[in-house]
Amino acid sequence: MFKQLLTSLALGACLLASASHAQTASGKIDVIASFSILADLVKQVGGDRIEVTALVGENSDAHVYQPTPADVARIGKARLIVINGLGFEGWADRLVKSSKFQGERLVASRGVKALKVRNAIDPHAWQDPDNIKIYVDNIRQALIAVDPAGSADYNAQSVAFLAEVEKTTREVKAAWEPILREKRKIITSHDAFAYYADAFNVIFTSPQGVSTESEPSARDVAVLIRQIKQENAKAIFIENMSNRRLIDSIVAETGAKVGGTLYSDALGGEVKTWAEMMRHNTRLLTEALK
Repeated sequence: MFKQLLTSLALGACLLASASHAQTASGKIDVIASFSILADLVKQVGGDRIEVTALVGENSDAHVYQPTPADVARIGKARLIVINGLGFEGWADRLVKSSKFQGERLVASRGVKALKVRNAIDPHAWQDPDNIKIYVDNIRQALIAVDPAGSADYNAQSVAFLAEVEKTTREVKAAWEPILREKRKIITSHDAFAYYADAFNVIFTSPQGVSTESEPSARDVAVLIRQIKQENAKAIFIENMSNRRLIDSIVAETGAKVGGTLYSDALGGEVKTWAEMMRHNTRLLTEALK
């Protein structure tokens, strides 16, 4: 089914690509990122020399992404495509192949020490600031490879962004400092925060695994409800790209309140950058535990 869909999309993309080539070129390096958080990282490093497009936009779930003819066309004419890897974009290989992509491809998480959740690789490595340093260096090298003339800019912008990463990390650590370790227990809608948990000594529990493609079993939900009641959890958090029906049913069973909307797999609303996402999530989480 997916193969047939990509074949039909590729045919439509030919027309779209032809039309786009007729337009005036911006002169910038055309970069495709698989989803909005990664697009921000690429933009932070690339600056004004690049034009980056996210295939999966704000408030959208990359786990259940379906390609469009416009997406196939964009990939086909890009100089660089950047994906997260670690199994996050199961659709990426087939989509890139169908687009006849001739540019460079980067797996931004290359070199990251992957964590496992429920015996599955957790792809959400961008939730740990230390991993962002790896992402940034990989992106910097890839941009220099396709645009050597911009190397000085890419190097300088990487240094500036890494300073912002360090500043954000200090702020997050300071926010958690007053909260006792044994009270740092959070319930979220799916397992997207293992790297954040590891970085800041927080315990996250969820009814759903690292992907939102499949629904959690009734047994998993029942175990979670029992755990919430036993631990007297104060709040449950949903995510901006999640279906909240499951969380609503858990709230009804336990009496816990919804503590707010976290950003895990996508940016959105007033949260437009990785740094804003980290500050927003930390503020909501720590305020709910005070």
